[in-house]
Amino acid sequence: GAPVIVPTTTTLGHLSCLPLVAGPGSTVLIDSQAHSSVHLATQVLKSTGIEVTPLPHNDEAALEAAVIDACREHDQVWYLADGVYSMLGDIAPVNTIARLLDQGADVNSANNVGKTALMMAIENDNMEATALLLARGADVNARTMAGCTALTFAAENGHDALTALLLERGADLHATTRGGWNALMIAARYGLTDMVDQLLYKGANPDAQDKEGRTALIYTAERNHPQTAIMLLEGGAKTEITERHGATALVVAADKGHPQIMQILLAHGANIEAADQDGATALIWAVGQRNYAAAKLLIDHGANINHQDSDGVSALMEAASVRSAELVKLLLQNKADINLSDNSGRNALDIAKKRRNKKVIALLQDASGEQ
Repeated sequence: GAPVIVPTTTTLGHLSCLPLVAGPGSTVLIDSQAHSSVHLATQVLKSTGIEVTPLPHNDEAALEAAVIDACREHDQVWYLADGVYSMLGDIAPVNTIARLLDQGADVNSANNVGKTALMMAIENDNMEATALLLARGADVNARTMAGCTALTFAAENGHDALTALLLERGADLHATTRGGWNALMIAARYGLTDMVDQLLYKGANPDAQDKEGRTALIYTAERNHPQTAIMLLEGGAKTEITERHGATALVVAADKGHPQIMQILLAHGANIEAADQDGATALIWAVGQRNYAAAKLLIDHGANINHQDSDGVSALMEAASVRSAELVKLLLQNKADINLSDNSGRNALDIAKKRRNKKVIALLQDASGEQ
């Protein structure tokens, strides 16, 4: 997809984004009582040659006259206002915006990256403006240059009510961004269970994959959203779909150290011995990331403790490699084979000696009877 800007403050967000939104051929109108961070950002716009005109606060006649006048000379006219003015408690003049639409303003006009007024209303969680734009014919499935739609913006910003409205108006459940993300994947990544429920009810495909092969379920496994994972599994999500490196949701959860997600996946039939493209199982990944709780859960569920990946590495060798005496002890207690060798002929003790961890070496020497 397109580059993402994640500012740490509202001020930085306006400073970063407004110069991208208002491109050549634009003019900007701004309410005099708009947030100070918005006014600060207009100074950047002015430095690029974009005309910025302040307007009296919520003066609908002045706004209407300014818009009509600006439309004669500019390709795009941007009006900057607050949805709710924090210092005054009043709202933006939605009625005037409606009147301007009546006079022929293009409801589907987009900025230089393809973002429409509807998408901006969604981003700002403005139900009234969203409903107005949809009623006036806004294209619910319009796309930005990065392939984003109003629905993916609603998912990205966690707006449940707006998502429901968009779905009612025919939003495409299956539309994907340039990166292959659909609304369900985005909602799953953020653990938005209510939104996931809405999307599944409307027919979203829980097994759709993005360009990396990841599904909504794999995202919940990576981000540790147990309730969302349950919702997806109950909605028919398959546990054995793999991302581009061959990892299932269980392998991803083990890698990230999320035992609650792993328990849920195993309860729904996930294959405990599924291996990625390098032959590594969830147990090898859990051990390699020093995730004791995840490793113990897998062992308690009967994982093959002596499985070797395509390089011949077992969980015990991996534990020796990451210098974890705790995991070495756990594996030995569960009958890990100390005599297994990898493709280079090394066993766990050889690896431990190379890694120079005295506790691990002592545990393995004691288990092997070596002094």
